[in-house]
Amino acid sequence: MRFSGFTIGLVALLLLAACSESKSEPPPTEPIAAAADSASQARLLTIRYWQAPSLANPYLSSGIKDRDAGAITLEPLAGYDPDGKIVPKLAAEIPTLENRGISPDLTSITWRLKEGLKWSDGSDVTADDVAFTWVYCVNEETGCVAVGAFTDVESVEPLDDLTVRITFDAPTPYPYDAFVGASTPVISQAQFADCIGAVAASCDDENTMPIGTGPYRITSFEEGVGAEYERNSHYRGERPYFDRVILEGGGEAVSAARAALETGEVDYAWNLQVEPEILKEMEGTGLGKLVIAFGNDVERIVVNQTNPDAVLSDDRSEYLEGGNPHPFLTFMPISQAMSMAIDRRIIADQLYGFAAEPTCNLIADPQHYVSFTNDACLSQDIEAANRLLDESGVLDGDSDGIREYNGIPLQVVYQTTANSIRQDTQALIRDWWEQIGIATELVQHDPAAFFGGDPAVNEEESYRRFFADVQMYTTGPHIEPQQYLAGKTCDSIPTKDDNWAGANISRACNREYDELFTQLAHTRLGPEREELVKQLNDIRVQNYYEIPLVVRGLISAHSNTLKRVRMSSWDSELWNIAEWHR
Repeated sequence: MRFSGFTIGLVALLLLAACSESKSEPPPTEPIAAAADSASQARLLTIRYWQAPSLANPYLSSGIKDRDAGAITLEPLAGYDPDGKIVPKLAAEIPTLENRGISPDLTSITWRLKEGLKWSDGSDVTADDVAFTWVYCVNEETGCVAVGAFTDVESVEPLDDLTVRITFDAPTPYPYDAFVGASTPVISQAQFADCIGAVAASCDDENTMPIGTGPYRITSFEEGVGAEYERNSHYRGERPYFDRVILEGGGEAVSAARAALETGEVDYAWNLQVEPEILKEMEGTGLGKLVIAFGNDVERIVVNQTNPDAVLSDDRSEYLEGGNPHPFLTFMPISQAMSMAIDRRIIADQLYGFAAEPTCNLIADPQHYVSFTNDACLSQDIEAANRLLDESGVLDGDSDGIREYNGIPLQVVYQTTANSIRQDTQALIRDWWEQIGIATELVQHDPAAFFGGDPAVNEEESYRRFFADVQMYTTGPHIEPQQYLAGKTCDSIPTKDDNWAGANISRACNREYDELFTQLAHTRLGPEREELVKQLNDIRVQNYYEIPLVVRGLISAHSNTLKRVRMSSWDSELWNIAEWHR
């Protein structure tokens, strides 16, 4: 793929230490001075996330907006740079086979913290905090959405104040899922001690104002509005440039782009899902510039395998051990025809332009993991889709333009978040589905409630509750897809018992998939593992549990005065905010 940023082999990653952050860009030439004495001279960084954050604890929300609100202050042991290279954060170095941080039998990885680490309240960071974070997440009643990162972790054991050993229940070829990247930061045991289990979601102060180790600490947080931060006086690194950071939430993507590129109201605007020609016109004003990073972010339609009918009340979209199947979307010819009717090239070229390419896979990068058996989806074929439905007995018996299956009209509710590109995508797909006899109701939700709301409260809007037939959004794995694929197993189906935290949003249980995933988890890096990844991708795609549309580049914008922004598609966009300056 022409935009792949992954150039380092994973085998080399296990063998070579990555002991320092990338030096590909020279450090800033301006001196980073002490904070200004007066408030009027304070150095202020303003960031616009048009999807407003709901909380700052990534363990209780899979929304990127919430993860990033936390990432300004919360840090993992290590992160990913723009090339997908693992770089230390709280860790002194990256454990490898060569430096003996990974055991020769691949059953454990040992991390050592940097010396002198402090939480933003001045207390010491220790290996106990790392172990506690694991205990917090794996408690089933906590509702931790990142539990897949700890698949096969048997124990997380402090060896001393600065050393922690993660032991797996079997050889683990890729041991970097836990505590690497913004989705699995280390949290303070002292702060979260009383927030394990069913009470986790009710710990409002902890979830909105966690103490952290990052360059800035949260001073205020308002759900659905934004957050404010100040320089963390206990930060371990070079003194951060800015005195204060304001994370503004709300609005929509076009206004966010305008604020960064045309009016200069903000320094940084995130996730600009705006028509490419509009973005380029805005950039032409000369106040700011677009930044883009490609990785594994696939816009897809998720197909509900359970029944979302409101008459089911508490059983709505619940798996119920397979006892609540969708009335027609579990009949594969229907969802297959829905995929065949879509013209992915039109979506990519006309709506995303330079920011996307059509894809038929959920694993779109790196190339050695990409399947080529699904490429027929790149060609729209409405005639063949209609023929498939005819031959499968899905007919329009009353000539009203809508086909029926077992007497049930093919009428679907199609939900997503509110932004212009997604609405245009919905409109195109609705028209294509109409041509094959499927009626479609389009629904849009506020992103804050869709991605970050409490699924028990925002049940109608929450993508985790999935009170629709199909829904559309973007997600994807890191460089190594095991953690992502773990979230597609039968055990990962969201249910009321885990506060709908599971990552298998389609509610599809496929035993063949589970068996292959078990093999993957114990297969060393190399051709055999690559083939297993492709097979797992193909099961999801060829059973039409999810319908991939395009692989998206992450597009944001920043003012021309903001320096040292190095956007990573493999981590939070704010992964190096400590280095940002004017």
